[in-house]
Amino acid sequence: MALTPARPGALDRMQAPSHSHSHSHSDTMPATARKPAATRIERENTVDEIYERIYVAILEHRLQPGTKLGEEKLADIFGVSRARVREVLARLAHEQIVELYPQRGAFIAKPSIEQARDVFEARRLIEPAVLRRLIDTHTPEKIARLRQHQELEADARRRNDKRAVIRLSGEFHTLAAELAGNSALARSMRELCMLTCLTIFLYDAPTASSCRNDEHQLIIDAVAKRDRARAEKLMLDHLDHIESSLKLDNTNGDVDLEAIFKG
Repeated sequence: MALTPARPGALDRMQAPSHSHSHSHSDTMPATARKPAATRIERENTVDEIYERIYVAILEHRLQPGTKLGEEKLADIFGVSRARVREVLARLAHEQIVELYPQRGAFIAKPSIEQARDVFEARRLIEPAVLRRLIDTHTPEKIARLRQHQELEADARRRNDKRAVIRLSGEFHTLAAELAGNSALARSMRELCMLTCLTIFLYDAPTASSCRNDEHQLIIDAVAKRDRARAEKLMLDHLDHIESSLKLDNTNGDVDLEAIFKG
């Protein structure tokens, strides 16, 4: 996943030449004025970069649910202050990707079975809306972007790169939402896909295949043909397949100890 780029134009606007005839005072003002803006942009870019690094590590299952994210350790790894790390953790906590505990620190979220079911319920409501909007705003360029991404998935499967497959499978859904052109939908999908990724890590059955090889391709084909009904049905079936591959049947958390030790 590409890191968030610097915002274009901000520094250019700050560096516009002064038309004042005074050199001793006005020549020093642009540099003085630029410094706070440049510092702010640099800080935002640093926060975005660390956020993306953590985000991708979770998507690729390199960071497990429940992993502690120590401020001091992360500050040392990324070469930033603890204040920058706290900004990143606060953002991740706002998106429910990280849980913050007083006196204990920050931990990668561990969605409960009930939360996992809530995530899939939300996705069943949101993703058909994403596809409807994507079809309404259909362009050849958007379809090409989706097909290009699907080819990256297929290549990762051919190479048996499991981490890339997991990441790209989740990113397909966020890409579709971004191409649909609704920022609120895209933001919601990004958060829901991350929570789905954590859920798969926790509850994936050993023999399960969470994303079937051809399902994204079939969804793209339906969108390309502007077939709303088929696209929505394929997406709902796709989500059903992912959820059914997970072990979410132990809803109350009870374990039959007698069966375990006397069986």
